Amino acid sequence: QVRLVESGGGLVQAGGSVRLSCAASGRAVSSYAMGWFRQAPGKEREFVAGLNWSGSSTYYADSVRGRFTISRDNAENTVYLQMNSLKSEDTAVYYCAASTTWGGAQILRRDVVYDYWGQGTQVTVSS
Repeated sequence: QVRLVESGGGLVQAGGSVRLSCAASGRAVSSYAMGWFRQAPGKEREFVAGLNWSGSSTYYADSVRGRFTISRDNAENTVYLQMNSLKSEDTAVYYCAASTTWGGAQILRRDVVYDYWGQGTQVTVSS
């Protein structure tokens, strides 16, 4: 079982950048496919970015493609979400999640395939 702890959220101006971290303990992140999701007030949780088990492929929601980058540092046992060119609509609680599922974009976009979740970190983008 893996434990996930997000950090790095906060208040940032529109157009700015933030890097979220998801530190894992208990097991190596390289044992899982990883994903980032977010939930804004009054909205359902949505997929943001995913990384397959091998780390060879990344997937993004259309709304963040070209602005966000998911990456994994096996030595640090941490997954990152670099968020650039932030917009007010990026304001949400961001969650990282780990999945034991093998699959590509269509599978890893679904929150139900993730087995472990962090507690979330708030990102607020001011316009």
